[in-house]
Parts: sequence; C-alpha cells; structure tokens
Amino acid sequence: MAAKTADAGLEERWRDILSVHARTMCEIDRALHPHGLGASDFEVLDMLASAAPEEGDQCRVQNLVGRVHLSQSALSRLIGRLEKDGLVERSVCAEDRRGVFVALTGKGRDLHAEVLPLQRDVLARMLGG
Repeated sequence: MAAKTADAGLEERWRDILSVHARTMCEIDRALHPHGLGASDFEVLDMLASAAPEEGDQCRVQNLVGRVHLSQSALSRLIGRLEKDGLVERSVCAEDRRGVFVALTGKGRDLHAEVLPLQRDVLARMLGG
C-alpha cells in the first residue's frame, strides 16, 4: 500500500511539473508573439547570446542540440527560420565540413536584448515564490 501511495505522489509531482512547464511556455509564447518569436525561438537566441557573448562569436549547432528540448531536425528547422528572419547566420566549420556553426546577427542580438526582460518577467511571475 505504501508503494502505491509513493508512486501516486511521484506521478502527481511529475504532472505538476509538466503543467507548470506547459503554462510557462504558453505565457512566454504569448509575451513574445508580438515580436515574431516563440518560446523555443527565444531559447535558441538566449543560448547563443550566453554561449557567444560578442557579436560574431559562433556556437556549434551540435552544442545546442543537448541544451534545447528539440530534436536535431526540429532545431535545424528553427535555426533555418531564424536565419531567414536575419536573426542568426550559419556557417560550415572549415576543419570538419560536417560541423555547422551558428551566430547571432546584430539584428538577432538587438531583438534578444529587447525581449529578454519580457521572458524574465514571465519566468518571475510563473515560477517565482
């Protein structure tokens, strides 16, 4: 009986986590939509901004795969959209032709700086104590 209760408690905590995540992602989407971004778009811009703090700094796409909650193909499509919008630039690694780098453009860096407070406000509201 105790094992069943413990399992039920774990299941309830897991569902609470999923619910908070879903609600938070929806709120971020809503806050960033007027700027042409979604939560996943922002996550990639934010990771690039922190991984490559100076304009022109590059990040290997493979390094992003493990940090964003997207499949490699979904991440590639997302980066393609960001590139089409002029927010990032992709380049091929000279040493390893299979490697692809991505960097924020000036436009991408500016948009990230503009929407960062909006995303952080949502996090504070949704996750703050």
